[in-house]
Amino acid sequence: MSVGKVLRTVYRLGWVTFFALVTVKIFVDLPFAWYWIWLPAVLSLAIAVSGSVRIRLAQREHPREAVEIAAPVRGRWSALNSPADRTPSHGTHGYGQTYAIDVVAEPEEGARPGFRALWPVVRRNRDFPAFGEPLLAVADATVVHVEDRQRDHLSRNSLPAVIYMLLVEGSFRDIGGVRKVLGNHVVLDLGDGVFAAYGHLERGSLAVRTGDQVQEGQLIARCGNSGNSSEPHLHFQLMDGPDADTAVGIPFSWRGVGVPRNGEAFIVAKTGESCTVEKPEEPDRPEQPEKPVPDDIAAP
Repeated sequence: MSVGKVLRTVYRLGWVTFFALVTVKIFVDLPFAWYWIWLPAVLSLAIAVSGSVRIRLAQREHPREAVEIAAPVRGRWSALNSPADRTPSHGTHGYGQTYAIDVVAEPEEGARPGFRALWPVVRRNRDFPAFGEPLLAVADATVVHVEDRQRDHLSRNSLPAVIYMLLVEGSFRDIGGVRKVLGNHVVLDLGDGVFAAYGHLERGSLAVRTGDQVQEGQLIARCGNSGNSSEPHLHFQLMDGPDADTAVGIPFSWRGVGVPRNGEAFIVAKTGESCTVEKPEEPDRPEQPEKPVPDDIAAP
């Protein structure tokens, strides 16, 4: 077991110990001062921060060029949490997510249910056009890991549901590790030390098994809402190892699309056909009158 894996295990044990001590303290007096309860939490936070620093230093010392691959979806989709806007795109270098991207299916503008402050608190997955959409291999590759046992839960796209996901559910999923965060997922070995991870897949939809050889464009699974997910979508990332617990993220570029920015819609047609990116519409601005050119700098 690598040092990184050991530290991730200690990280999770620290949080488990912290929550256990807090629970016990509610019912009985502990034989030590209350502030010692925070020691496991502080240890876990220190491991998380040091791990993030280690990954960032590794990326600076050994920068990687963006790997060009095919897009994993077909049709019209929109980008969220894109590395084109910031890195790390999901606010953390953990789980190899530095250059990860989320994409949601929007066959047309407004087809995807929007965020609601209070009601409905949750929605069924079938209300979202991304649910059940086919996900394709981005290159010729070998399947090195699959997970298909996590349920597809209801959406978390209302204010109460988001608060619950961020403050409660997300914390416990983090303790559960990669399988609880990414949910059902597939990892492909693209060769040359590059691995592609697909997260939040629909349970029972995997069309591949560990050891399978896949061709670019081949169906590998369908989009779901498992793991730490607010709504049905695909979480996609490249990384330098098969285990997201210890891997470092690698930048990518989808052939014909590039890396869409947050809010950008992109259309990926069938293999061999053109791809397009739709920029978000900007509000109309009133025309500004032309400013007179000062005589001393006027064109001759």
